[in-house]
Amino acid sequence: MTQPIWGPVQQDMSDILQRHPDDVPGVVDQLAELQEVLCRVPPLLAGNPVADFNKLYLTITENVLERLYDGKFKDPAFLSRLDVEFAARYFDALRYWTESSPACPGVWAGLFCRVPGPDPRPLPSAVAGVNAHINFDLPFALVTTFDHLGSDPIDGSDQHHDYLQVNDIFAEEIPGLRRGYLDRWQLLIDTMNGDLDDWWQGEMVEYTRNVAWRNAQKIWAVRHDMITLDKERRRLDNTATGLGKLLLSPFGGFLQ
Repeated sequence: MTQPIWGPVQQDMSDILQRHPDDVPGVVDQLAELQEVLCRVPPLLAGNPVADFNKLYLTITENVLERLYDGKFKDPAFLSRLDVEFAARYFDALRYWTESSPACPGVWAGLFCRVPGPDPRPLPSAVAGVNAHINFDLPFALVTTFDHLGSDPIDGSDQHHDYLQVNDIFAEEIPGLRRGYLDRWQLLIDTMNGDLDDWWQGEMVEYTRNVAWRNAQKIWAVRHDMITLDKERRRLDNTATGLGKLLLSPFGGFLQ
């Protein structure tokens, strides 16, 4: 008899993923519930790669919500909608994997299949999730958001300003998050490196999100051409999948 993908928490995962949050507080709640369940998936429990990524994603989304409450964004309707559309793609990928559906994107499947082991290092696991979510999910989430709001992905717009402000959130959160994934001896090396590791990882996130914005503009121009759109989807998935494999390889351990 085939074992459930998530073992003893299979039903809990299925129940959570049946819901579709329609606002940022709902996204935060669902990520928090997922974190609790993911930390009970054997054999790695809280050390499984999806839990490593989900913890990072939850922290960033909580920060986005705080800024929304504080009125920090020029176009809160845009940022809120983008947050929901963005999260929906992660939740969809998890649901496809839970249901053993071939619709699960290759880049996410590459991370999810590592849950039973071998045990990848926590930081490369989290970065592999960021790779899947930004390099593959984000361009399509942007297109869906702009289509819903009836606007366009224009450089220098209020929406673009708010989009770039999320880079500041990553810059604020990366140092604490990254150190939370490190062992004691790695923390010693990190201290010796000063701010260098924080700087280059912040630069990498900014660069990757800028590429996602450009890809969204490219997809926006062909969004009504289903053949070209599907070709672009497969291209982005294949590219992100290749990078994800590298991050989860022994080489990825050098990230930590």
